Amino acid sequence: MRLSQTAAALALMALAQPLWAAGDNSTAPTPTETSTKCADGEVFDKDKQKCEKSASLDFDDDDRYEAVRELAYAGRPGSALMVIASAETRDTPRFLTYTGFSLRQMGDFDGAMAAYQKALAIDPDFILARSYMAQGMLQQGRRDEAVAQLREIEARDGTGTWAHRSLMMAMKGDYRSY
Repeated sequence: MRLSQTAAALALMALAQPLWAAGDNSTAPTPTETSTKCADGEVFDKDKQKCEKSASLDFDDDDRYEAVRELAYAGRPGSALMVIASAETRDTPRFLTYTGFSLRQMGDFDGAMAAYQKALAIDPDFILARSYMAQGMLQQGRRDEAVAQLREIEARDGTGTWAHRSLMMAMKGDYRSY
């Protein structure tokens, strides 16, 4: 009995890990050659030790997502959008959220809000989209709407997550690149 419980717990952890990696990173990504050396729309290929177009068949959408996240945090939203455009699953909540994040960095709040809304229409529980949308609302002076999104995050068991913490920091005036 104990062995089957352990196996079940390990299986649940294995299934949950990609969700953690995709939506609740607790720190900014470590800069790599993707954000420090590659041209816009390129991703560093570790195997080839060179920058390649993000549309290369050598990359899957998980590779592209990590590159998008890195580029967005590095303040390269245009490059992040180019990588998103090469993704096969660009209309999924994780890519739509970073489309919104990048557009918001570029000052396109309407485009950002539309991307966040599209992500949430697909998955209302994608709390990172709620957090980044609320941070944009704060930047626009729409604090009441941002608080409503904070409450939604909390209602969806998001208390203590990166989505929750980064929104709380933004509500206190700490606007970094998240």
